[in-house]
This record gives sequence, C-alpha cells and structure tokens, in this order.
Amino acid sequence: MGATICEKIIRSHLVDGVYAPGAEVDIRIDQTLTQDATGTMAYLELEAMNVDRVKTELSVAYIDHNTLQTGFENADDHRFIQSVCKKRGVRFSRPGNGICHQVHLERFGVPGKTLIGSDSHTPTGGGLGMLAIGAGGLDVAVAMGGGAYYITVPEVVKIELTGRLSPFVSAKDVILEVLRRLSVKGGVGKVMEYGGEGVKTLSVPERATITNMGAELGATTSVFPSDEVTKAFLAAQGREEDWREIRPDDDAEYVQTVTIDLSALRPLAAMPHMPDNVKSVSEIGAIPVDQVLIGSCTNSSFADMMKVAAILKGKKVNPRVSLGIAPGSKQVLTMLALNGALSAMIDAGARILESACGPCIGMGQSPCTNGVSLRTFNRNFEGRSGTPSGKIYLVSPETAAVSAITGVLTDPTGCDADIQIAMPTHFLVNDNMIELPAATKEEADAVEVCYGPNIKPYPATAPLADSIAAPALLKVGDNITTDHIMPAGAKILPYRSNIPKLSEFCFRQCDENFAARCKEAGSCMIIGGENYGQGSSREHAALVPLYLGVKAVIAKSFARIHKANLVNAGILPLTFVNPADYDAVSVGDELGLPQITADLENGGNVTLLDKTTGATIALNCDISERQLAILKAGGLLDFTKKENSK
Repeated sequence: MGATICEKIIRSHLVDGVYAPGAEVDIRIDQTLTQDATGTMAYLELEAMNVDRVKTELSVAYIDHNTLQTGFENADDHRFIQSVCKKRGVRFSRPGNGICHQVHLERFGVPGKTLIGSDSHTPTGGGLGMLAIGAGGLDVAVAMGGGAYYITVPEVVKIELTGRLSPFVSAKDVILEVLRRLSVKGGVGKVMEYGGEGVKTLSVPERATITNMGAELGATTSVFPSDEVTKAFLAAQGREEDWREIRPDDDAEYVQTVTIDLSALRPLAAMPHMPDNVKSVSEIGAIPVDQVLIGSCTNSSFADMMKVAAILKGKKVNPRVSLGIAPGSKQVLTMLALNGALSAMIDAGARILESACGPCIGMGQSPCTNGVSLRTFNRNFEGRSGTPSGKIYLVSPETAAVSAITGVLTDPTGCDADIQIAMPTHFLVNDNMIELPAATKEEADAVEVCYGPNIKPYPATAPLADSIAAPALLKVGDNITTDHIMPAGAKILPYRSNIPKLSEFCFRQCDENFAARCKEAGSCMIIGGENYGQGSSREHAALVPLYLGVKAVIAKSFARIHKANLVNAGILPLTFVNPADYDAVSVGDELGLPQITADLENGGNVTLLDKTTGATIALNCDISERQLAILKAGGLLDFTKKENSK
C-alpha cells in the first residue's frame, strides 16, 4: 500500500513510536510559531524550562493579536516577547508586519517540513505542503526547547477536487462546502488531504484559505500536494530553493473520500453561530447588512485583496454598511498601495485596518446591537465579535465586497467586475520588520528579559492525588468552544499573561458567577457534552480552570487540542462510557473519583461516584502512558522539568 502525504511527512520526522492509525508517536518539529495572545505564556514556560537557545530550525514570534493598546498591558507583553526572542534565538515579527499565518506562508513555510504553532489556524501552512498543526503554548515551548511533539497518528481523508471554480466562486466556498458536509466534529482525529485534478487550478493562497479553515472541522491538520504551483509561489517570494515536490503515492489509501466538483459550487455562507451552519447565499436571501469586514488569516492575501479592489473600483459602499478591510501582511499592504488598489478601496468608502487579526478575535470593530456582519473570517461563535447579539455570517471576499455595495447579502455571480487576477511573478520582499535574535552567546547574555507588572507566574500545580472529591459546579451542552471557556476580545485579551485576573472572565457567557463559585469551593469538576473545547488552541482555556481549582472535566467527547491542553495543565479529561449518563449528573452534585490513580494505571476505566444521588457511573480516560505520567507529575511543565533534570 502506498503512502499519503501525511504519512510521508510523519514517517520522515518520526522520533519514536510506530506509524499506525490511533497510535501515539513523537515527531521532530522543524519550525514553530507563536502569536502574542498565546505567546507571552509560551515564553514564560520556555523561561521556566531554563532553555538557553531554541533547538528548532526556525522559530518565529508574531505580534498580531493584541495590537490595540488601550493600556500598558499589551505593550509590556510585546516588550517581554521581544526580549526573550532576542535572548533565546527566536525571530521577532513586529506589530504591523502582518498576521502570523499570512507572513509565515509568504516568508518561512517550507514544503515537507513540520510546523506547530500556538494558534489553531497554523494548518494554513498545509497550503504549501507542510504538516502544520495547531497546539497549546506549552507544547510549542517544549518543541522550541528541543523536545518532540506527540500526536495520535490520524486517519487520512481524501478531498478529491474536480473541475474548476466559476467566476465569483472562491476557495472560501470550497471549505464551507466541506464544513457543510462533514460538520465541526467531522475532522476530529483526522487529516484532510486534498487531491484530484482540481488542485492544479488553485493557487497557494487559495489552498491556504482551505487548510486554514480546516481547523473548524476539528481536524489535526489539512494538506495539499507541493507541485509546480507551489514552486511558482515560492519563486515569486524569492524562495525557490525551499521547494520540493510532495505528493501521495498513486496507490495511497484513505479511510474516506469526499468528492467536490469545483465547477458545481455556488457562493456559500456560514450562518450564525457555527462555521458548519452553511447554506447558499441565494438560499439565505437578501438580508440587510450592517457591517462587512474583509481580512483575517483566512482571506487577506494579495489575490483576495485585488479581487475586492476590482469589485469596489468606481463604486460606493452602501450608506447603511460599515466596511473594514485588513490586508494580511505588510507585503500585501505595500503592493496594494503601489499599484493603486488601495486607493480604489478607500475611494469606495472602506476603512483600512492595520495588518493584524483585529476584529476576528473581537479586537475592535464589534457590530451594532443585533447587527448583521458579513466577515471573511473563520469563526462566527456567538459573542466572539464583542457584541453578544451580533449575527455573524462567514462569506468569501467576493460575496463580502458585492454585499457592501448593495447593502444586502448578495450572490456575487451577477457582478460584472473583472476579477481575473494573475498571481504575481515577483512579490515585493522586504523583511525589515522581522528582527533577528542575538548572533553570539555574549550578545545573548547581555539581553535582559523585560517583565511588566501585568505578567504573572504560571499557576500553581500539584501531582495527581490518589483520590479526588469535588462538586460539579458547571454543566454545559455540546460544541462548547474555547471562546465560551476563556473569551477573547479587547477587554480581556490584555490579561492573557495574568491568569489570576483572566480567571474573572472564565465561562462568563455560560455562568457569570462561575469563577466566584470556584474560588469559594476550592475545587470542582465540569460536566460537558459532545466536542467540548472546540475552537482555538488557547491553553488559557485550561490554565484558568487549573487556577480556579478544576480537577476534572467529564464530557461526552473532546476536541483534540483542548484535550491535550487539559492534560498539559494536569486536569483530567474524562468521558462517559455511556453518553446517557450525562443526564444523571446535575450541578451541585458532590462527585468522587475514589481510586483515580489506580484506575488510570489499570487502563483508564474510571469509576465516578455521585455522592448526592448514590449513582456509580463508568468513565473512560483515553490517554497514553506518556500523558498519564504528565498527569501524575502535575502537568507538562512539571513533567518536562523532571525529565530535563535527569
């Protein structure tokens, strides 16, 4: 049997373990990336490991999330990250240089390499043929320190693309169609591998749009072949020497094949409040629109922006619509400024936002009360925009631009603008906003790491107890996201390096008194439904519960990254053997895990006692031997320190 792209890259990076679906293996990581919302904690963890110099081929820290500076907190975090990078061997992408995934695609991504990033949309790199995976900050810190990254060997699903996209139908519509078919849970434990003749018709930025939003499937990652299209993109970036061909063997086998005829697709939109709540734009109809936002790591490439400019040229944004446009990188913004496309946007009435994540993570541009906002972003979770009543639709740049003119959601296929944009043969390359680390040990030793007053230590940890008794203080339903657990937004993100302050906002959307009740109880457990913890890679959704005394989360099922983050924080991820037992546990019940350590050591069949009702409930803890050792040590940081001391 031949090998898939996923198998080829994993096998070439295998450090230990046997490649077999469902087996845990550790792989060598070539590159890492961090961003500032998760990076401060990641570099605090790196400092705690006493790593003199990062061991990866390349590590880059990007400042792109917390760029709205309404107080000292974000600026202090940026100075801290900058100083650690200088000292420890990490490149530093300054604020204004662009969104991490867009810049990494342009300047650093290499086909066939492994990349993990402390951001769930790291799979953007799969558009270049990388095995690019989102991970918690602590996993990234360990990899920077030279440690291997552990994954469960995924099943590989083939997305067979045929035909060619029609005008005004885009890569965004491709991934929305995949989400419509497979759902936000359909990719858990899997890698989406794109193939077929239709692949050749898609540019690297289009492929990256698809792999970026594959994160919403819950997939480990998504990947395209590296072919002549990839080679041309890298050559245009002045990096042709980084290219290598990567494709699956002709007889590679997949657990499932999903066929999509690109020529049959029509413009789609994800309706509130989930990325898989997808219908065609024409089916949804001409609903009035209050706001349109174009950008994010999903749709901020040069080609996307040029199509938007072509649609807006000579037109006027509808008076009822606020249009904001955020080019994804300094490279994109500069090229738009030089060729006149930026003027076309401004003349039409667009507000040009900085090259950063911005409104995608609730950092500004919140819509009006009950406002309908069309966004080219990747997530539309309830409240994520910063307006609890906001109605967020995810659409393509083409749909967004045409709708900004008409003032209602509009199928763009009737537009007469010429949006046939050829990929540049030469991109404008200027890396002057990427700072290099200290070149010598003497230079590194002279760098003082800058700690601001908002930067607090890693939460206190403790080894796993032989037995646990704690009340169930919260019960939530299916598809609870990391935005539910630990919200983002302009008011909260500045405290990402201050876990005690951040804890005040934990689960506020579900229970505004949760944090206070946790502190009063001292310890507790959480009951969850299916796909608990879907969404971002933010380890704060585990570190804050750790700080608040959460000992275990008992759910029907977990999202991949969040489950790993819970283990890394020393919190037990337990699942109901019989999902119907979820209904038997109520908020306030006194729960006990009377022999938890013994249960875990004997294979993970765990007994839960509901002392309030007298019920005995069977649970499972599906973890590896390594993860058991991490839990027993009190979390990955303690485990790593212990291993390093050996």
